[in-house]
Amino acid sequence: MVSVFDVKPEALANEVARELKSKIQAPAWTAFVKTGQHKQRPPVNKDWFFIRAASILRVIYKDGPVGVSKLRSKYGGAKNRGVKPEKFTKASGNIIRKALQQLEKAGLIRQQKEGVHKGRVVTPAGMSLLEKASAKVAVKK
Repeated sequence: MVSVFDVKPEALANEVARELKSKIQAPAWTAFVKTGQHKQRPPVNKDWFFIRAASILRVIYKDGPVGVSKLRSKYGGAKNRGVKPEKFTKASGNIIRKALQQLEKAGLIRQQKEGVHKGRVVTPAGMSLLEKASAKVAVKK
């Protein structure tokens, strides 16, 4: 059995993104926004929201339970400040929140509110989606 950890993350994210196109809907504003203040231009790929949602699903599977703040740090980067040294800035929280809301609505993740660790965790449906996609990626390889 092929695991999520046995395939390349980029290939897995692209495969899961193809599956997510039928399950979630990208907001209308995704054609105009940057993914964080450290970026200078919006993404070139028109399906970037689905790829980001797939990547978020994989990160939650791998590191969960995870909250928005941790995901913002994960997807952040160095901001070019001209002559001054670069400085780390977090990614856009709104994009991550909307992706999490869409994934929750599709039943792929859920919120864990009790216990010491709070945040989002993957549901059995989300695990199944990731494992089937990783099997497809392994077969293509």
